[in-house]
Amino acid sequence: MVRGRISRLSVRDVRFPTSLGGHGADAMHTDPDYSAAYVVIETDAEDGIKGCGITFTLGKGTEVVVCAVNALAHHVLNKDLKDIVGDFRGFYRQLTSDGQLRWIGPEKGVVHLATAAVLNAVWDLWAKQEGKPVWKLLVDMDPRMLVSCIDFRYITDVLTEEDALEILQKGQIGKKEREKQMLAQGYPAYTTSCAWLGYSDDTLKQLCAQALKDGWTRFKVKVGADLQDDMRRCQIIRDMIGPEKTLSLFLQMMDANQRWDVPEAVEWMSKLAKFKPLWIEEPTSPDDILGHATISKALVPLGIGIATGEQCHNRVIFKQLLQAKALQFLQIDSCRLGSVNENLSVLLMAKKFEIPVCPHAGGVGLCELVQHLIIFDYISVSASLENRVCEYVDHLHEHFKYPVMIQRASYMPPKDPGYSTEMKEESVKKHQYPDGEVWKKLLPAQEN
Repeated sequence: MVRGRISRLSVRDVRFPTSLGGHGADAMHTDPDYSAAYVVIETDAEDGIKGCGITFTLGKGTEVVVCAVNALAHHVLNKDLKDIVGDFRGFYRQLTSDGQLRWIGPEKGVVHLATAAVLNAVWDLWAKQEGKPVWKLLVDMDPRMLVSCIDFRYITDVLTEEDALEILQKGQIGKKEREKQMLAQGYPAYTTSCAWLGYSDDTLKQLCAQALKDGWTRFKVKVGADLQDDMRRCQIIRDMIGPEKTLSLFLQMMDANQRWDVPEAVEWMSKLAKFKPLWIEEPTSPDDILGHATISKALVPLGIGIATGEQCHNRVIFKQLLQAKALQFLQIDSCRLGSVNENLSVLLMAKKFEIPVCPHAGGVGLCELVQHLIIFDYISVSASLENRVCEYVDHLHEHFKYPVMIQRASYMPPKDPGYSTEMKEESVKKHQYPDGEVWKKLLPAQEN
C-alpha cells in the first residue's frame, strides 16, 4: 500500500579513496575515487520507511551533483507518494522539464545525474512500501502501469506507447517460468575486477587466477592507453584462460573508455582482433553515433561487436545508436539515465531492435541497482539470455545494507524490499566528504 507525504529530502557527498589502490583506473579515468551523491527521502507515514537513492561519480564534482539534487528538491517535497506513482510519467517530466534547470541539461549531465539519484530514491521507497525488491515490483506490475511510468517524448518515431504495451504483453508468456529460472540460477555476469589499467601484471595474474578458481569465465580488459601494453596484458589473460578452451566457454571483452578517434579505434582493434574479443566497449566519444556506426561496420567482419551506453545521456542517444546500427551490445546504466523510468524505455527499444542488453555496473552501488533492471528485462521483456551478460565489479559492496549476491558467476535475484540502494550509516558518515573520518586523515596528507 503506497502511503505518506514526502516530508524531507537529504543528500550527502560520499567518496571512497579507490585511486590509492588503482581500482577503477582506465585509459581515460586514471585516478578515480569511486563516489556517490546519496539521497534519502522520508515521509510522514508512521512506518518510518525511507527511500535511498544514489548516482555514481568519480570524486571531484560530486559536490556539484549534490547542489543539483538540492535544486530539484522542491519538486519532491510535500508530494504524496501515491500521487507520484499514480502519474509517474508526469512526475518524471516535471523533474526533467523544470523551465530553468532544463537549460543546464536538458536531460543530460549533472542535472540528469541528480534526477537519477532522486528517482532512484523514489523507486526504493515505493518498493519498500510494497514489500518487494524493485525487480519483483516491476515483474508483477500490469503492463499498462509500466507503460505509464515512461516518458515517450522524442522516441515515438521508434517506440510508441502501443509498441511498448505489445512488447510487455507478449512478455507475459512464459514469465512465471523465467522468474523461477532466475531465482534458481541467477543472471549471468562477467568480471571487470581483474584488469584495471592501474594494476601491475602480477596483480592481474593473481586476480585472474582467483577469478578462474571462483568460477568466472567472462573477463573484461581495460585497453586504449598503449598498444604494446594492451597486447601484453591481453595475452596474459588469454594464456591464463588457456588456448585450448573454446570461446563459447571463456569470453574476453575489451573497454577503451572513449579514448580513441574513429580511425584510431579501427586500427587499434584490428591489431587486438587476434585475441578474439566479444566486443570493444566505448571505442570513441559516447556522443558520436555515426562514429560508432563507422567503427561497427569495420569491426563486425572481424568478429568484434561494439558495446556502449554507460555515458549515453538519455533515451534519445540510445534511439539513434539503434537506428544507425552502431552497436551490437547495449549497455544501460542505472544512474546515467533517469532511473528506472528512462531505462524502461531503452530496454523496450532494445527489444524492438533485437539488440542484447548487457548493463554497465561497478562503481558505488551500480551492481546493486542494475541487477534489478536486467532481471526484470529477462523475465518480462527480452525473454532471452543469448549474448547477454551483466557486468560485475567486486568493490565496495560491504558498504551496502543489502549487497549483491553472486553465485556461480551469476547475480542472484535480491529478496529484500527496495532497490538495494540503502548504504550503512556508519560507512556514509566515515566516507562523507570532506568531514568524514577517512577524509580528515587523507586530505592533510594529500596537501603535503
